[in-house]
Amino acid sequence: MHLSRLSLTDFRSYADAVVAPGDGFVIHTGENGAGKTNLLEALSLLAPGRGLRGAALAEMARRGGTEGFAVAARLADSSAALGDGVEIGTGTAAAAPERRQVRINGAPAAANSLSEWLSVLWLTPAMDRLFSDAASARRRFLDRLVLALRSDHAGHTARYEAAMRARNKLLAEPAPDRDWLTALEARMAEHGLALADARAATVTALDARLAAAPQGPFARAGLALDQNRVDDLAQALASGRLRDAAAGRALTGPHRTDLLVTHLDKTQPASLCSTGEQKALLIGLILAFADLVAERAGARPILLLDEIAAHLDALRRTALFDRLAGAGGQVWMTGTEPGLFAGIRDGATWLEVKEGRVEGS
Repeated sequence: MHLSRLSLTDFRSYADAVVAPGDGFVIHTGENGAGKTNLLEALSLLAPGRGLRGAALAEMARRGGTEGFAVAARLADSSAALGDGVEIGTGTAAAAPERRQVRINGAPAAANSLSEWLSVLWLTPAMDRLFSDAASARRRFLDRLVLALRSDHAGHTARYEAAMRARNKLLAEPAPDRDWLTALEARMAEHGLALADARAATVTALDARLAAAPQGPFARAGLALDQNRVDDLAQALASGRLRDAAAGRALTGPHRTDLLVTHLDKTQPASLCSTGEQKALLIGLILAFADLVAERAGARPILLLDEIAAHLDALRRTALFDRLAGAGGQVWMTGTEPGLFAGIRDGATWLEVKEGRVEGS
């Protein structure tokens, strides 16, 4: 599966842009601030969630635009199973700048349904701090991985969080309705169990693949879950109402899960590794997971690698490009200059970004 066409309207720095990439490497270069990452962010919105920056929708609309923004794409695959292709798109209207709209083949659809058509994974410079960041950042990262294997994961996440917010609000009242609390806790337990099981299955499968991989230029990560999982979450929530009311939040449940990562070959927590080692761990983890998705789902995810080559030495750059080329699939990469991608053979789509314009498409 790959994008054969991407169009942006009033998105970030782009008033209007159209890209027609091939199904392999898509490399766009340009000066800092030219809009390279904006292209990747637009692509990341073709999956459920808030995109690779996690920004509010209103921030994505181009300044000076009057009709919100739109990101649209045509999907194709080499087997021609999609016929003439599938059109997917997302965006906002000026009247509702924080309301996301999604269309599939022109028909309105839920944002979570995007995962049924496309799997998108990304690495950005901001993620270099993932292993030393707060647990919530690793939890969001893990949930994006799970979503690539389980299209229903976003729905369970949304329903769990909605029930949790309603319960927190109800607990703040002087005399909360006990029956309503019980109903909300039952909903949290139902969707929380699905979240916990999906995360555990994904981590187990990915950890096994990483452990079996040979040593190479990218460090191998060992994975485990620090999972706040109880056999009867509804009962645990019911018995903890006074404690949760005092804290102003639920203190038990999968919303407190952490992803524990170690440097497998050094048996050292990733948070204690050097910056270079952490980046190598993250790259190796993403590459292994892309292979897992291809094996389980039958199609490789689209990879968005922002400034991936900037802090890799020549040996690791070559190893990365060779591995990506051998695996296949569409890979979008940004960099300040074409020389960073000198090891890539013929067949790539080369784009140059200049102040909101894309040339070479």
